[in-house]
Amino acid sequence: MDGKEQLTIIIPMLNEVARGIEERHLTNPTPCTELTVAGVLEHMIGLGSMFAPMFRGEDPTELDAADAPETPRTERFQAVMDDLLAAVNSPGALDRTIQTPGGPMPGAAFARMVALDGLVHGWDLASSTGQPWLPPRNSWSRSTPSPAKPFQTICEPAEHSVPSATLRPTPQRWRG
Repeated sequence: MDGKEQLTIIIPMLNEVARGIEERHLTNPTPCTELTVAGVLEHMIGLGSMFAPMFRGEDPTELDAADAPETPRTERFQAVMDDLLAAVNSPGALDRTIQTPGGPMPGAAFARMVALDGLVHGWDLASSTGQPWLPPRNSWSRSTPSPAKPFQTICEPAEHSVPSATLRPTPQRWRG
C-alpha cells in the first residue's frame, strides 16, 4: 500500500481522535515525553500546514497560531489534516520531488513518511486521551516500518518520565 492510500486511512482516524479530545485533555502528557496532547496537536498542525503546499508543488507557508485564535485547536487540526490529504491526492503529488526538511525526496516516499508520522502521533493522541487507535493491519506493508517499533523506540523509552498510570500499553497485535 502506498503512502497516499495509507494517509487515506490514517487522516480520517486522526480526525476522529481529534473530535474526541476535550479541553481537559490538552495538558495530558503523551508517550512522547517532550509533548503534551496540545503539543502534539500543534506539532501536527504546523507540519501539516507546511507539507500540504509542498505536495502541491508550492512553497511551504509558515503557520502562525495567532492566525485563528478563536478556532479551537482540534478544529484547526482537522482542517489542516483534510488539506494535507487533499494535497497528497492532488495531481502529481506523488511524482514530484519534494524539498523536505531532510532534503529532496520523491513525493511517494515522503507520503509514506508522513503516514508513519501520523500513525505514531495518532497513537500519542489516542493513548493520552483514553481513545482507541487501531489502524487496519493490512494498511502497513513489509516495506513500511512496523508500527510496534516506532511506539517502542520513539514513544515508549525505557526510562519514561510520564507516570505509568497515564500510559496505555502497545496493543498485542502490534508487538512484532
